[in-house]
Amino acid sequence: MKLITAFLQLVRWPNLLFIMLTQLLFEYCIYERIYGAAEGLSQYQFWYIIIASVFIAAAGNIINDYFDLNIDQVNKPDKVVVNVVINRRWVIFWHMLLSMLGLFFTVVALPVSLYWHLVLANIGSVLLLWFYSTNFKKQLLVGNIVISLLTAWVILILFFAKQPLQIEHLLSAGHNEIRFFRLAMLYASFAFVISLIREVVKDVEDMEGDRKYGCKTLPIVWGVQAAKIFVAVWLVVLIAALTILQLYVLPLGWWHSALYCLIAIIVPLIWIFIQLFKASTPADFHRLSSVIKLVMLTGILSMVFFRIYE
Repeated sequence: MKLITAFLQLVRWPNLLFIMLTQLLFEYCIYERIYGAAEGLSQYQFWYIIIASVFIAAAGNIINDYFDLNIDQVNKPDKVVVNVVINRRWVIFWHMLLSMLGLFFTVVALPVSLYWHLVLANIGSVLLLWFYSTNFKKQLLVGNIVISLLTAWVILILFFAKQPLQIEHLLSAGHNEIRFFRLAMLYASFAFVISLIREVVKDVEDMEGDRKYGCKTLPIVWGVQAAKIFVAVWLVVLIAALTILQLYVLPLGWWHSALYCLIAIIVPLIWIFIQLFKASTPADFHRLSSVIKLVMLTGILSMVFFRIYE
């Protein structure tokens, strides 16, 4: 039982459930509401994409913990699994197995002749997660941007799976295609920005171990105050964009959606902004990181309103 618990901790199972939830909501609340259940990918193709996304993310979490062993022993010694519960060789085995299974299910879900670019993109995701763990996360902002892009890719892979990159298809795009594109970009952009904010906050939280092992993260290179300003700017951008969006949907009569966004997303973001400049200890930044993750969840759950109102 201890081994199973350790493995679930290693793959970060709550994050994997979050990926599944995001893709399920995007499929059933966005895509099906616009096009209907009969169109698009078959059920088995859709579920294979989910499985592929989950396996690739799990493999990325595993290899990250493998290479972060020394840093984690400083930042969170009570949560270290690698070489404490699970041997390093088994960690590498599970990384390789889950990566290959993720790519296998990608190929099974998406015909290579038509979706070769998505197969290549998932191969790229596996490689990016490897190089993130070995190199990118130690560089100024590079690792933060990589993880944010991969977070957005959870949504974008479903969008591109529904919209083949063919000239004739792009030229004949109608109202539904344009609306689907806008909603996909909306949620992918939200995922990118909120993930970028959280990654930098986590960097501040983990400064002690990162500095000890030569990482050049934003708070280490520019200082904690500069990192706070960076996060604050993106928070202002996100709050402003969400506020403008509510002004757009209110004339449509989406009162419940606007109220939800205000209470569950905008107000918590304002609280994060205020608390950001008061934070000074790793515990403070850990609390901020947890609230940001909660806002990620409430943001994704807002897809439900498209099922209700459309």
